[in-house]
Amino acid sequence: MTRPISPYHAPGFYEAELAHGRHRDIVGGRWDETARIQMQLLRDAGLGPHHRLLDIGCGSLRLGHRAVPYLDPGHYWGTDLSAALMRRGYDAELADKGRLPPGHLIEDADFSFRGIPDTIDFALAFAVFTHLPAPYLARALAQVRARFPALNQFLFTVFLAPDAATGGAPLRQLDGVVTHPDRAPYHLLAGDVLALCAAAGFSARQHGLRLPRGQVLFTAAPEAVAA
Repeated sequence: MTRPISPYHAPGFYEAELAHGRHRDIVGGRWDETARIQMQLLRDAGLGPHHRLLDIGCGSLRLGHRAVPYLDPGHYWGTDLSAALMRRGYDAELADKGRLPPGHLIEDADFSFRGIPDTIDFALAFAVFTHLPAPYLARALAQVRARFPALNQFLFTVFLAPDAATGGAPLRQLDGVVTHPDRAPYHLLAGDVLALCAAAGFSARQHGLRLPRGQVLFTAAPEAVAA
């Protein structure tokens, strides 16, 4: 039997978890702590209420339930592998539903971003590429760069291995998570991440922040913006 690329891709995963009311657990728990961190990262990057934000892998609106009240009405968009998970978050976690049209939550399994407007100027993918192999990051970077000409910054997190010598084996991260080169949760080399960004037309940098579970933040700005 072939192992799915991540637990989220396993048949019946979302149905089982949602049936037991675990829409917060699906996205990794630490609900309030992580949402606060996500909002602070975006605000530190310059996100203001007038900007249009794309939350890639938005799940059950862990970030969304804070970002939607902060942004101007209609300025939040989210994508996720599971429409059912997004809908559960919309129903259970969003206080003022009038600020977020349901059509702004779009199921997207391959980073095509169909239906997302080209006016997006900030994008975030938090704890998305930690569960996907490197080709998915490469595709997402290329698609974000091509689809959103107004983009200011793309923020995303990954797990890193310190060097090539350790990157080919399981690795225990700072918060205790064991990551792998070939199965979820995945780790990458910083140089490879930067090379993927450059190939997609981004100028990127790695941040030294301590994030939940040992994730590492990268910010990528389109070359023209960075210049």
